[in-house]
Order: sequence, then C-alpha cells, then structure tokens
Amino acid sequence: MAKEKKATINVQGLAVTIISQSQDDFISITDIARHRDAERSDYILQNWLRNRSTIEFIGLWEQLHNPHFNSIEFDGIKNMAGSNSFSLTPKRWIETTNAIGIVSKTGRYGGTYAHKDIAFEFASWISAEFKMYLIVEFQRLKEDENRRLSLEWNLNRTLAKLNYRIHTDAIKTHIIPDSITKEQESIVYASEADLLNVALFGLTALQWRKQNPDKEGNIRDYSTIEQLLVLANLESMNAEFIRMGLPQNERLRNLNAIAIQQLKSLTGNPNVKKLNDGK
Repeated sequence: MAKEKKATINVQGLAVTIISQSQDDFISITDIARHRDAERSDYILQNWLRNRSTIEFIGLWEQLHNPHFNSIEFDGIKNMAGSNSFSLTPKRWIETTNAIGIVSKTGRYGGTYAHKDIAFEFASWISAEFKMYLIVEFQRLKEDENRRLSLEWNLNRTLAKLNYRIHTDAIKTHIIPDSITKEQESIVYASEADLLNVALFGLTALQWRKQNPDKEGNIRDYSTIEQLLVLANLESMNAEFIRMGLPQNERLRNLNAIAIQQLKSLTGNPNVKKLNDGK
C-alpha cells in the first residue's frame, strides 16, 4: 500500500487537511463543515447526507469508481432519502454500501474525508464562495507538489549522470585494455551500462526499446525518482566492484540484491523481485 501524504491548506482562514495516496486526494469534509458550524461539524455532514441530490451524486460516483459498491443497499437508501424520518451518517453510508469515496479516520488527522470530487460538491452545498477558494488553494498545493517532484527528478537524474562519469572512469582504468579500438571500447561501455539496467530494471536498453517502440529517449528517462536514486548508488558501487576485480556476473548479482533492498526501503513495496539466475 502506498504511503499517505498529509498536507494542510488555508481556506478563508480555515485549516483544511488533505490526504494523498497514489493518484487520489481526499479532503477533510469535517474541516469544510466547520466553515458552517465550528462546533457541530458532524451535524452539518448528516444534514448534507439527508438530501436526495447528495445521495444520488455520491452513489453515482461510487458506481463509476468502485466495482464493489453495493448498489442494492444504495437503492434502498436513495428511496428513503428526503423523507422526514430519514437520517444518514458517513459511517452508516460506508458500512452499508461498501463506499470508498468517503472514509473515516482516527488519530491526529481524524475525521471524515471525501475524494476531492465529492469534497468539492460538499463545499458547493456549504458555500459557493468557499468552494471557489478551496479549489484555488487545492490547485496551488498540487502545483507546488508537482514542482518539487520535478526538481527532485531532475536532481536525481543529474546525480545519476555525475556518478556515471565515475563509473566509466573505473571501466576505462580496470577493464578496457589500451590496445583495443574505440569501437571495441564503446561495446564494453554499453555492456557495463546494461549491467546496471538489468540489475535495476530487469532488462537491457535494447529490450526496453523493443517493448516501447513509440517512446522517445531511453529507459532511464522514464524512471521514477526512487529508481534514479538507486541507479546513482549502483553506479558508484559498480565502480568500486570493478576496482576490486569482481567478475561481471558476480557484480550483477550483488548489484541486483542492493537494488532490491534499496527500492524496498525507498518505496515501502515488499514485492520487488530478485532476478532469475542467468538473466
């Protein structure tokens, strides 16, 4: 499971918490409700959920995004919505319909959260003006995050290129004899570059191009920030292994083990696989 990222934006003097996971952003509708009534946010949420238009909207969202949504229970809730005796809490909605667009959290950032699509709809019900400011601040947050990610990616790409110089110097000093031709030298360099590709990505540059004929650039141009950071580390380590005189097959096994361990640490993904022997 991807690690959650938490952020807080200020909307007309009100702190609104946002939790991001993978490509999904969930906004605290408990915080948004405090714009209407700071002391009774739960009551505000229940009033919103009583509306038939609300039920129809969040039900449609679930049908579009949630394959496990309980449509039968949803129909029953929708039929009762709007009546004087009808009431609905976020917890009941989640448990009854197996909804994923609204979630409840405990702890420091506890409260009721909704996917941004639903949260913006709730903000419209609270105040059209508040919704506009919420969207502006949310977009500013996303732009800042994208800018930071771009800077991090470029930094790690540059770091990988700098370490590659160390890597090629080690190849020239310890692998390439002075008597071979320039053409032969380039073949050795390409072989060592692909050693790193196989250790980290599980395939050579040529194999990647064959699998991605429509993409420009090379495999490293499409790497994640974590992969680029590990690549930079592998280049330095391979240079040291070369100086130690380790054979290429042994270096490949060592580098792959290091890549697996570092990617697990950086991404929190325990499913990084070890290369099959002989690859």
